[in-house]
Amino acid sequence: MKTLTIQDDHLLWKRDDHLLRIDPWGPNSLRVRATRASALELSEDWALLTPQATQPIFEEHEYSTTITNGNLSARVDMQGRVSFFNQRGERLLEELWRQRDIGEPYWSIGGKQKSISALKLDGREIRPTSGDACQLTVRFESNPEEKIYGMGQYQQPHLDLKGCTLELAQRNSQASVPFALSSQGYGFLWNNPAIGEAVFAKNETRWQAKSTRQMDYWLTAADTPAEMLAAYANATGKPPMMPDYALGLWQCKLRYRNQSELLEVAREYKRRNIDLSVIVIDYFHWTNQGDWRFDPREWPDVEAMTRELHSMGIRLMVSIWPTVDNRTENYRVMREQGLLVQTNRGIGIDFDYLGNTKFFDATHPESQRYVWNQAKQHYSDRGVDLFWLDEAEPEYTVYDFDNYRYHLGQALEVGNLYPAMYSKAFYDGQAAEGKTEIVNLVRCAWAGSQRYGALVWSGDIHSSFDSMRNQLSAGLNMGMAGIPWWTMDIGGFHGGDVNDPAFHELLVRWFQWAVFTPILRMHGFRDPVIEPEQIYRDGIAQCNTGSGNELWSFGEANYIILERFLRLRERLRPYISEQMKAAHEHGTPLMRPLFYDFPSEPACWTVEDQYMFGPDILVAPILAEGLRERAVWLPEGCTWTDPFSSRVYPGGTSVTANARLDEIPVFVRTGAIVLSMFASDRQA
Repeated sequence: MKTLTIQDDHLLWKRDDHLLRIDPWGPNSLRVRATRASALELSEDWALLTPQATQPIFEEHEYSTTITNGNLSARVDMQGRVSFFNQRGERLLEELWRQRDIGEPYWSIGGKQKSISALKLDGREIRPTSGDACQLTVRFESNPEEKIYGMGQYQQPHLDLKGCTLELAQRNSQASVPFALSSQGYGFLWNNPAIGEAVFAKNETRWQAKSTRQMDYWLTAADTPAEMLAAYANATGKPPMMPDYALGLWQCKLRYRNQSELLEVAREYKRRNIDLSVIVIDYFHWTNQGDWRFDPREWPDVEAMTRELHSMGIRLMVSIWPTVDNRTENYRVMREQGLLVQTNRGIGIDFDYLGNTKFFDATHPESQRYVWNQAKQHYSDRGVDLFWLDEAEPEYTVYDFDNYRYHLGQALEVGNLYPAMYSKAFYDGQAAEGKTEIVNLVRCAWAGSQRYGALVWSGDIHSSFDSMRNQLSAGLNMGMAGIPWWTMDIGGFHGGDVNDPAFHELLVRWFQWAVFTPILRMHGFRDPVIEPEQIYRDGIAQCNTGSGNELWSFGEANYIILERFLRLRERLRPYISEQMKAAHEHGTPLMRPLFYDFPSEPACWTVEDQYMFGPDILVAPILAEGLRERAVWLPEGCTWTDPFSSRVYPGGTSVTANARLDEIPVFVRTGAIVLSMFASDRQA
């Protein structure tokens, strides 16, 4: 067999026990797989969908072969080293090899021969560990001037990820979605759900998987970020159409304890003539974890409750946890049928919050169907409209990933897939019932989660301006990672005291910003905490709750500001609906960094604390306590109007924007239709 061969529509390289395969995978895109096993595993596509057929072009050279698919080419030399180029012949990405040449010279772009090195570092290290598993490291040459975006949600303030090290693992408030968008003109999906690490250093880019069967990544090339994200959406899927009813206020807190408390909140919104889109019943409304049903002592007439909510135009969302207490009937059934996550050593407990529990195995098709059938019978069939898929990482008491085993394999090998399969379980169940506009709030995601109606929120974050700043980078990078539906707990989850003026300022600033995000959602565990009347009932630990979290819970002066911005959100709904349509049809993020809409303007690649909300609204949140003005960069190519004062500013300049407590700096492209939706907020 030749070292390099062209077979049908793909390129193969084989030497000794190392096999590399490159396939066209959608327009302007390639999929690259490698193994040291006897053959590649071709049946599992992970995040990728079946691609649109394309016809690649092959060129054979003396020491290499090139496969070209639209804008993207991959050149493989006789030693299996890979470089990628765009349609202009510009190098996009190149494996990092530091080896003595065995025979054929290794030529870089421009005809310059690579220098010989004694380091003995491979661009692809596939080291067998046990069975079919191996430890994988893939290295690429680094361009220190490159900027990297996407990769999901990490609790840090950096939008540009160049220089960052990222754990490829799911945790509470961390979502690993391993798609990187480069300022060099390529998008890169690490199509591997293994626990690992990504390093975007100045001297190398490195991807690692602790335990996997083979290397698998996907690459696309385009001239603009919008084109790259559209190609990625075509490759991994797009969200359903977000229903219009979901674009208003979602009311939630930890937690409404009973039916009368929930209905009284809904009625108060009605009395105040405030439209409410969704109201949420949070966790521990059940008899026990894993029962997936209302406790009838607190929720005596669910059907009557949902009828009343629907009569007020309010949809009901209910929290689902994947935990199954070992005292429940479902635990006994699911354990017998092998539908729970397994532990490799020690006591068979995954999570010990108010009970000894195991997680349902979301990677097991039968477990998916079992849990959905429980939710359908006890929630959906009784009028519940939406599901909140909490604990979706899942949140192990100890993140010892090597100790857990799923139906699809060891957690080290497939663990990052869990939240996507959790979303899939409920998406498939709802789709089978004939629903088309499917929305499930979920606390984590992986590549492809968007196609399962996943509205991702940023987890149990702190109530602070530092945390608020982190959420801005998290939301923008989730959009750049192909997850256009994103939200957060307004005001943060932990630490906000309803009687604290400092928290009031934080909440107002957070709410103002959230008006210009995909979903406007009130949630949080507010101090002072209210302890349960009974610590145990029927031998089961009872959960505490927090203080009020409604718009009127923070004093009249703050209520006036919050209500005003909510009414602005209501007027913006037609504009937001258009952006949701773009997300559904093209995968377009609603929130995006300035460079998405202004890719040719260098300054827009450096701004990290403001963003575009759709194509016409520029938002500059107030991200620090006490600020009453801030600098805002207005991109070139148009003029910008302050929608509150009607003052017009030229593009290509920085302005100082006023930001009293009842203001947020926002600018609209002059002449855009959405400008008229701000009319009621304009100053005289």
